[in-house]
Amino acid sequence: MNEKVDDAKKVDETLSRIKNRLLVFSGKGGVGKSTVAVNLGLALGKRNLRVGLLDIDIHGPDLAKMLGVEEKRLESAGVDRIMPVRVNENLSLISMAFLLQTKDTPVIWRGPLKMKVIQQFLGDVLWGDLDWLIIDSPPGTGDEPLSAAQLIPATGALIVTTPQEVSLLDSRKAVNFARRLNLKIYGIVENMSGLSCPHCGKTIDLFKSGGGRKAAQEIGIPFLGSIPIDPAIVERGDDGKPFITNHPDSDATKAFNGIVEKLLNSNREE
Repeated sequence: MNEKVDDAKKVDETLSRIKNRLLVFSGKGGVGKSTVAVNLGLALGKRNLRVGLLDIDIHGPDLAKMLGVEEKRLESAGVDRIMPVRVNENLSLISMAFLLQTKDTPVIWRGPLKMKVIQQFLGDVLWGDLDWLIIDSPPGTGDEPLSAAQLIPATGALIVTTPQEVSLLDSRKAVNFARRLNLKIYGIVENMSGLSCPHCGKTIDLFKSGGGRKAAQEIGIPFLGSIPIDPAIVERGDDGKPFITNHPDSDATKAFNGIVEKLLNSNREE
């Protein structure tokens, strides 16, 4: 009983030093949710905001590789406390990837163990004072996103989708999930929205386009923007070289920055 009280107290202490908590999730996998979370974190950091990235995809923790820090390990900071991995001056990361013996080690855990480690990522990590904590959640509306939303009160939600109708159907479920948990919904981001032909410059709608905006209008939530397909996003993620840092003038980077401005304006209007 005392252990549970102590754990809850540590989580409360951590949350008291975090101004904004953003849950990035999706109704289905394969929509580029982690890419969105990473680049939004970097974009916020470039505005001299203090940002933490919390990777709660226990079975597929990819953020460490995407940010080029997968070889690092967590460091102790006293009794029952650990430091997050510093990505740059304004961005820190906690991920299951830092706890695995090898890159190929699977995490074969049931729900209670996963919930415990998420709680430890909040309560045992010395995040310090943060302007934003971005939580990269596994897809769907199951244990991990539910636990994060319940552990972190007043969490804001950002839903990532792609233009095809199947993904949009799942994004509507994600919105309803957020509403049932009384989360503030910042809006929908449409990822993989069109490809600029390298030969003629015309936009090719590989997965249709405009579906995210239409879904947002139908559901009655903000549409935050469309991120075009850029092969360099995949290449930089595989290389561990953050996209917006290495391609500051690309259309996709401009889209990420536009989404960040809408997030910040949403907070200013409250």
